[in-house]
Amino acid sequence: MMTLSRFAAVAVVLVLPSAVVAQAPLAPTPTHRALAAGYKALTTCSAVHTAHEAGASRALASVEANELVGIYPELQPLVAAMKVEMAGDVVSVAWDEAAPPRVATYTKGRGCVIEPMGYVVGSAPARAPLARRTPAAELPSAAPRGDAAALTGAVERAFVQGFGAGTNTTGVVVLQNGRMVAEHYAPDFGPRVPQRTWSVAKSLAGTLIGAAVQRGEVDVKGPAAIANWRGRGDPRGDITLEALMRMSSGLTSDTAGNRTDALYFGGTAADEQAPGWPLLAPVGATYRYANNDTLLAVMAIAPTFAAHPPAELFDRLGMTHTFAETDWRGNYILSSQVWTTARDLARFGQLYVQDGVWEGERILPEGWRTFVSTPSGPQPPTGAFGYGATFWVMNRSDGVPADAFAAFGNRGQYVVIVPSRNIVIVRRGEDPAGKAFDIAAFARDVLAALD
Repeated sequence: MMTLSRFAAVAVVLVLPSAVVAQAPLAPTPTHRALAAGYKALTTCSAVHTAHEAGASRALASVEANELVGIYPELQPLVAAMKVEMAGDVVSVAWDEAAPPRVATYTKGRGCVIEPMGYVVGSAPARAPLARRTPAAELPSAAPRGDAAALTGAVERAFVQGFGAGTNTTGVVVLQNGRMVAEHYAPDFGPRVPQRTWSVAKSLAGTLIGAAVQRGEVDVKGPAAIANWRGRGDPRGDITLEALMRMSSGLTSDTAGNRTDALYFGGTAADEQAPGWPLLAPVGATYRYANNDTLLAVMAIAPTFAAHPPAELFDRLGMTHTFAETDWRGNYILSSQVWTTARDLARFGQLYVQDGVWEGERILPEGWRTFVSTPSGPQPPTGAFGYGATFWVMNRSDGVPADAFAAFGNRGQYVVIVPSRNIVIVRRGEDPAGKAFDIAAFARDVLAALD
């Protein structure tokens, strides 16, 4: 049996998902160039093709001016200099004269996949288009109950850097009592323009887990079903699905925080990347924010996707402009790679306002909202927010009710859920590295304007 003393000398580092720590640019290496090309190919592919499928459009110049600026400093100058080639469903970016270009491939209903290094165009495995439900009726709208002028002022300040110098707000949607009382977008964005969720996808993953629990298919208290950990004497066999959801697995990872570059942009597959890491600390003893915990949680419920793929739940909620992307082997990257609209995220938040019930049907188990929004076990050692199970907790934010919780993502993606007020606040952004949007202040001002 392991004891904490075996791990006492290990430092656990927290990196919030809503910001990337700035660092001095490194000299370009082949790895950096390959990752930069993969970043540009996948981002361009997803931004352009998901918008088109959702009934909107994105020009390459818009993607380069928003999604492809203010990124990781070691990749930024490389990404800016690389040229994109688009041919049908394929986006390619050259990075080395002696190597094939990096390629991203679009499939209808599924978004885009970054192909593995060395991939030759045309050699991808067949990926069947995913049939989606007919788009749902538009969200109902209403005049806000409260001070309409104050609400308008708060939303306008979000777009003029009033909640963070250097930030770039691209969209805001506010629901009150299930109706849209505010909506505004930056140029080139709109209600049918998906953006990458980054780590908001983790909260979507937690919701898919909850739906599987409601169907009786998984047990969050039981050991996570990861084949690599089933060997006799493997201490990782004690890691529960709940521990993965709460970032308390005790596993080490390639980095503490939100850098999983080899998977996200390099063409590595999740089942290659995530299961092999050793324990850093006893299960449940430490908090360590890591993409790999969410990737492993999704791998543990992957058998349920044959009958109930993520799109089934999204479409059931009317999130028909939401695209859950996979790696080239078909593993869902639900730690980051979901593209969706502000309206779709508002629907997602409304599911939790309604305590997991949608149109009279219970989608999530009774009490699931409390489970995901209650801190339990180790917590982030610094910062203004606590952590529940795939959601952040806002109970220490001035002017925000104690029951408020949220999904946070890199580059300024936020879904704030306030059940006691029947309010959902969605803020989308493309904030450059090191430029943080003050979501607590924005939520405070929006809530203050509403009855």
